[in-house]
Amino acid sequence: MTAISLTIKNACEASGLGPTKLYALIKERKIEARKEGRRTLILADSLRRHIEGLPSVVEG
Repeated sequence: MTAISLTIKNACEASGLGPTKLYALIKERKIEARKEGRRTLILADSLRRHIEGLPSVVEG
């Protein structure tokens, strides 16, 4: 089963982004998150869309 949400720690490992950046993206409403008690859960599809929407690196 594919995860539908990720903890901040798991989202950092999956994306290569740090926790400060993830919290900033949540605050800027660039990625979606939900609260379950004290835990912040990032919606995996939202994180994936954000990463895929970043500009490509052009070498040359």
